[in-house]
Amino acid sequence: MTEPSTAATVRRLLRTRFRAALGTLAADSGAPYVSLVALATAPDASPLLYLSRLAEHTRNLFADARAALLVDATDTMALPLAGERATLCGRMVRCDDPALLDRYLRFHPDAVQYRAFGDFELWRMELERVHLVAGFGRIAWIPAAEVRLPEALWRPLASREAEALAHLQADHAATLEGLATALLGRAPGAWRAIGLDPEGLDLAKAGERARLAFPEPVRDSEELRAMLRRLAEEARQRAQGHGTS
Repeated sequence: MTEPSTAATVRRLLRTRFRAALGTLAADSGAPYVSLVALATAPDASPLLYLSRLAEHTRNLFADARAALLVDATDTMALPLAGERATLCGRMVRCDDPALLDRYLRFHPDAVQYRAFGDFELWRMELERVHLVAGFGRIAWIPAAEVRLPEALWRPLASREAEALAHLQADHAATLEGLATALLGRAPGAWRAIGLDPEGLDLAKAGERARLAFPEPVRDSEELRAMLRRLAEEARQRAQGHGTS
């Protein structure tokens, strides 16, 4: 088994990067074909894509479901090859889960317009293995089972995710802003909660996204409430300390 931090690094990349390079095999020749796609994740960290059946990569997937995704955190680096990146290998399958589509669209609200088109469908990658390059000496192949969160961990929160997000937005908007500004160093504004999973809370504001990682995983609504109270208090103390410095 690879070290736990290695699989966690892959999940962090997946949860914080919102575009990826998708590699498929050309339907007519079998040659490699690479395209740019908008990325989100399921609660278990499986990659989600919203693809048009008219796109070349989708035609390829109908012929051969094997695919790879490259996700990287190198866009602001002077030496990109020194940065973290992961190649995810597996098979793409169509997904008709409305909760997962709603989740995807919270991360990519500009894609809501595509729902009116008859050719867009949600696809999920069934991971088989992941190749991570995370810096000097940190290169590893990781089994999919270590990257995906176990169902017993993610299922309880996922079943209440939409309800929890609505509650946070309706009753705790100021807390969300405090988390974004005091703990993540982001500019003030109307921050919204767009995603929850056992390892963190995803926020968005006017096209900007931020992820608040939890110090340890939460397994259910009770643990989530306790974690958010703890982080809100930490944010309040930091804000007070900054204001008096």
